[in-house]
Amino acid sequence: MDVLVVGAGEIGRWVADTLTADGSPADASVTFTDRDTAVAADAAATRDAEAVPVDAETTHDAVCLSVPMSAVPDAVAAYAPRADQTILDVSGEMTASIAAMREHAPDLERASYHPLFAPPRVPGNVAAVVDDPGPAIEAVSAAIEAGGNEVFETTAAEHDRAMETVQAGAHAAVLAWRLAGEEVREEFHTPVSAALDDVADTVTEGSPAVYAEIQRAFDGADDVAEAAREIADADPERFADLYERARGERDPRERHE
Repeated sequence: MDVLVVGAGEIGRWVADTLTADGSPADASVTFTDRDTAVAADAAATRDAEAVPVDAETTHDAVCLSVPMSAVPDAVAAYAPRADQTILDVSGEMTASIAAMREHAPDLERASYHPLFAPPRVPGNVAAVVDDPGPAIEAVSAAIEAGGNEVFETTAAEHDRAMETVQAGAHAAVLAWRLAGEEVREEFHTPVSAALDDVADTVTEGSPAVYAEIQRAFDGADDVAEAAREIADADPERFADLYERARGERDPRERHE
């Protein structure tokens, strides 16, 4: 399978490495393109791959979009004509991605994948919405699993709703804690604050642009801000109620009920 990877950043390179690994079920070759031609050239140079300009007219068995979430609909429109069999994305937002693929690639195999980790922390879980299955998509999923990852199927709506909590909300809570707190001597840290400090280090080691895209795409930060204000304003009785709610196991379907 000949794959055009659009976007030669960390995730695009992870896709390429996964699909071309020795013994990969995808048995793929990869071509990179990126609006920064130097980035595409660098990705290709360190792999058995090619790099082409974004305005090249090459066609490929499959096109994989590894671009910012806000850019996916336009990227689908631009690159769907260059896919002969399959189009997929690894952007992290699925509703708009799937809608764009249905509009611009109705006759192709279609899927949206979301690696729920940064490439330095592979392997991990990968959410998948397989909108129109076929042998190429099956090979992609099998290649991801062959890399030690767990691919689990979901719907675009379930995925994007979950991202409000596990990405936008979690990142907002951690960043807010780091911004609101003062630096203290190491001896003062409790198990909770030390763990939060480690998590804040993890969050802030990435790209601000990527985290800004997450906050733009999903609404979880507002829920965190509302909950924080409710805790700050609570009297002892109300605080005890909130505490018990936080301690209890919640059915995700009842989160906003």
